[in-house]
Amino acid sequence: MKITQNVKLLLFFFSISLLLIAVAGECKCECSHEEDEGNKAGARKYKIAAIPSVLAAGVIGVLFPLLGKFFPSLRPETNFFFVTKAFAAGVILATGFMHVLPEGYEKLTSPCLKGAAWEFPFTGFIAMVAAILTLSVDSFATSYFHKLHFKTSKKIGDGEERDGGGGGEELGLHVHAHGHTHGIVGVESDEAEVQVHRTRVVAQVLEVGIIVHSVVIGISLGASQSPDTAKALFAALMFHQCFEGLGLGGCIAQGDFNCMSITIMSLFFSVTTPIGIAVGMGIASSYNESSQTALIVQGVLNAASAGILIYMSLVDFLAADFMHPKMQSNTRLQIMAHISLLVGAGIMSLLAKWA
Repeated sequence: MKITQNVKLLLFFFSISLLLIAVAGECKCECSHEEDEGNKAGARKYKIAAIPSVLAAGVIGVLFPLLGKFFPSLRPETNFFFVTKAFAAGVILATGFMHVLPEGYEKLTSPCLKGAAWEFPFTGFIAMVAAILTLSVDSFATSYFHKLHFKTSKKIGDGEERDGGGGGEELGLHVHAHGHTHGIVGVESDEAEVQVHRTRVVAQVLEVGIIVHSVVIGISLGASQSPDTAKALFAALMFHQCFEGLGLGGCIAQGDFNCMSITIMSLFFSVTTPIGIAVGMGIASSYNESSQTALIVQGVLNAASAGILIYMSLVDFLAADFMHPKMQSNTRLQIMAHISLLVGAGIMSLLAKWA
């Protein structure tokens, strides 16, 4: 049941994003813009090559942190995993600030959008609302699972007390002590299970944010008519997909998903951008990225995606890991994690020049 709900949620966001952008490309805009004069055949070969290459990069990125089941050094409790996750958090943070948010500003402040209403900073507003909604989902989901498991543990505790209530004073003291010990273990177990459920929510929300962005950037590459632009996007997207997959894979690994859920989430992440490229190639002849509808749809999706990615990287990745007792008690690990964070953010910031 849970797997079916996850699939429906991912399919919903993917389909809506794909449909809106594809329909937006059919609308024409009277705003003048320069058309690419490049060789369409030259651009096409890069697009075709990008589909399997970006797919492979995504698979490698998302599966790398999941290999902890087979390689002990990659498990979530190791120092290497903390450092790797800091790198991935830097990648996701830079993606939000350096890639997605500027694209949203560019689209929603375009001179093609006429009217005084567009003087309002919609990009920042939408990103802020998306971040608040992400917080709400994170908070309410965690609260729900916490209350659910608290009620379960309370019922178990009451049952143990009733079972041990009628066996004499000495036996009663023994049962009380025994039940108290089980109560402590049960609370710790429940807290750990609630944290696992919260991590699962985080992984699913993060994937939604990445999927929305992947659809937009995939269609941008597929609809490009310039060989130089297609080549630059091709190279940048391979690194982009690999590094984002690293962050998502780390989150999935900590969520302790079953094999089917891991497969579905990894598959969705890996195929989204290649499908976006294919759709972009299909609508390239009619797609007009300067149309008002296309600008609004892409701008809104980019702004919302930026809000989600920025919130997730700062709150659920960096704050959670850098304030973790293991990190706080190990100065060497803190230094390595900070360096890894800066390297990840720096590399993705440099890639912003091309994609």
